[in-house]
Amino acid sequence: MTPKQKLQLLLKLSGLTQTQLANRLGVTFVALNRWMNDKATPHPKTLERIGELYKEYSGEKQVPESVLEAKQGIIREKQKRHPRILKMILDNPDIRDQFYLSLTYHSNRIEGSTLSEGETAAIMFQGAALPDKSIIEQLEVKNHQAALEYLFGYIKDRKKIDEALVMKLHSILMNAIRPDAGGYRNHGVRIAGASVPTANYVKVPDLMKMLMADVNKKETAEDAIRHVAFVHARFETIHPFGDGNGRIGRLLMNGMALRENLSPAVILQENRRLYIAYLNKAQTKDDLTLLEDFICDAVLAGYAIVERKEK
Repeated sequence: MTPKQKLQLLLKLSGLTQTQLANRLGVTFVALNRWMNDKATPHPKTLERIGELYKEYSGEKQVPESVLEAKQGIIREKQKRHPRILKMILDNPDIRDQFYLSLTYHSNRIEGSTLSEGETAAIMFQGAALPDKSIIEQLEVKNHQAALEYLFGYIKDRKKIDEALVMKLHSILMNAIRPDAGGYRNHGVRIAGASVPTANYVKVPDLMKMLMADVNKKETAEDAIRHVAFVHARFETIHPFGDGNGRIGRLLMNGMALRENLSPAVILQENRRLYIAYLNKAQTKDDLTLLEDFICDAVLAGYAIVERKEK
């Protein structure tokens, strides 16, 4: 593959503009443009960086065990430092509200919402109605906030995550948006932008019962995030609902994290392409490494909120 072809594919996989890609590579827009038009060839070190970025966005990246173990070690130390993470979140309104905002904004943006973080905050905390924005998008904000509030309260009082919780979260998330809110789909669906086949809708109830049994298997602290990654990949492959599967899957992920005294995982919307690539690899290649590493980063982003660190 020539440098030009690799750059063209990288732009497609990443969703970055040429200016953004140039910034990621640490070069000027003019230099990148010359490479894209076969008027020059990148230096060897830049070619190496292009190759690294391509592997990252294509899911071919390899995570050294030492790197993953180091991240897991940092997370275990933070678990010890914050032994009652959910209580701490709920007892500190600024931390709680920042989680509600971050999780709602990023999860909805991953699914295509056009609302900015400021607009999301205005809807959530000021009761704002935005006349130039879709009513559905604004409902999605309030519903996701309500689903998070329900989830946090549920995990505070109980440890078992069951099918009834998943159905309840969907009924809240899709309230006044879809007539099938809180019910499994009765038709086939496809995952947009992915080649992963979803489950036959007839099999969804049985597959979800089996998945929930796996959700509640006791895991060691060292295996907790890998377990979350495993369940998330399976849930998204089942795709049990007519809509809202991504958001419900991430809510389930965070319920599992909180149950294990981990921070909620904040998956940033700007990392959407990586998230999809790594999820796809877990589903099609039975390789959880990249997704597990990605979720570690998302959990650490959550701890940054807990510790009131600047973005």
